Amino acid sequence: MNAHNAPVHRLALRVRELAQLFNSMDPTPFLNKDLDPAANSFIETWASVYSSRSNFHITIHLELWPEDGDPTEMLTEAIHNHFSYKAVQTRKSLRQLLLQGRISLAIGIVFVTLCLLGADAINQLGNNAGYTIARESLTIVGWVAMWRPMQIFLYDWWPLQKQIRLYLRLGHAHIQVIQGK
Repeated sequence: MNAHNAPVHRLALRVRELAQLFNSMDPTPFLNKDLDPAANSFIETWASVYSSRSNFHITIHLELWPEDGDPTEMLTEAIHNHFSYKAVQTRKSLRQLLLQGRISLAIGIVFVTLCLLGADAINQLGNNAGYTIARESLTIVGWVAMWRPMQIFLYDWWPLQKQIRLYLRLGHAHIQVIQGK
């Protein structure tokens, strides 16, 4: 399925004025501002239920029209910039997570190797209950050390990759601004 025949999902936002869409704590101009956390959360939550092949159309119903004219272009650029920036930030988080996974894996492999070598050395010493407990304990501790790297590589990266795809789609959403309620 290509982008031209992907499903289009529509969201209507109703706001009194433009400032409601943006983070009031952010002093930068509209084009570079963060979306208001509530608006951002609402848009992300809405979009997250749809397929990764979906396209989005966001209609903003603006009650107080700005005196300087149609804000569609400015809002389109601001929303696209916001979600594109979030995609970049999430990619950085993913890279950091995978780096942590590689480092954890290297440490884990060294540690499990030492534990298994220690368990094998204990096995050579004898076969009484104390030796058996020590050998099995080292084996378990060694494999537990591999838990975190395996968790990163098997599970933790998927949600970040899904967020990146969502942000990229929202960063290309069609934005329409309509005057009125």
